[in-house]
Amino acid sequence: QVQLVESGGGLVQAGDSLKLSCAASGVIYSSYTLGWFRQAPGKERAFVAAVKWRLNKKEYSDSVKGRFAISRDAAMNTVYLEMNSLKPEDTAVYYCAASPDGWGVPKQPTDYKYWGQGTQVTVSS
Repeated sequence: QVQLVESGGGLVQAGDSLKLSCAASGVIYSSYTLGWFRQAPGKERAFVAAVKWRLNKKEYSDSVKGRFAISRDAAMNTVYLEMNSLKPEDTAVYYCAASPDGWGVPKQPTDYKYWGQGTQVTVSS
């Protein structure tokens, strides 16, 4: 069993930066993937970024590539999402998730078994 708790959301202006944290409790096996998803009002939950826990292999969605960076601190069981050059279209609830799937870097919400409660990010223009 894994529990995930996100923090760091807030209200910022376009062009600003924000860093989200996700603290994981329980056992994070080396094969796990920790990811970030976001869901805007009226839209489906969408993949943002993910990192393979042991290999530190990272994947990003095209919409955030070059602006967002995912990282993990294995000793602290924490994954981060550093968001730069934020745009109003980045406004959403951001969720941290963990997938026990050992193959590749999963990008579908259905591949993830454990979810945090979400943290709101609002970017004003």
